[in-house]
Amino acid sequence: MNINVTGRKMSIKDALRDYAEEKIGGAMKVMNIDPLDAEIVLHVEQNRSNPRRACCEVTIRSRGHIIRVEERDEDMYAAIDVAAAKVERQLRKFKTRVIDHHIQEIQESAAKAKTGDELDLDALMADLAKEDEEIVRVKEVEFPPMTEQQALIQIDLLGHDFFAYTDRDTNLVNVLYRRNNGGYGLLKQKD
Repeated sequence: MNINVTGRKMSIKDALRDYAEEKIGGAMKVMNIDPLDAEIVLHVEQNRSNPRRACCEVTIRSRGHIIRVEERDEDMYAAIDVAAAKVERQLRKFKTRVIDHHIQEIQESAAKAKTGDELDLDALMADLAKEDEEIVRVKEVEFPPMTEQQALIQIDLLGHDFFAYTDRDTNLVNVLYRRNNGGYGLLKQKD
């Protein structure tokens, strides 16, 4: 387990570094998942009118998955405590999903042979299309090869509304997204 504690526009004292490593490391040890690498970024917002200025950002990488938690509080130690609790919940969720994934994979392989569900792409594009929006940030990412179940785990761990990946079986790019009325949708690239 590797834990890296840094400060953004602030110096980190040894007591604060030790406290962050102890709390976040303790939450990581409880789940006994290897390998785990954690990056903890601590910073204080400059806006004095914000009562919750202390921020603790935790990014954990494990087996190709990313777990991210950001927590704010009045005191840096309190922000670290709340972030550690969230990290433990996210890791528990990750571990449960991975175990359940293996069981579901067997059941789904049998079910895939029986059904062939397809998405209504026109309705999907109408839901996603928004006018008067502009691109404000460009980010280059890799689309790792994975299964649909692994992508579902990843979208939950990241807390994002969508997740793009390369399908492990077809080598085509797919986009998994969270629907407003519940559930998930999947955009598949045509062959």
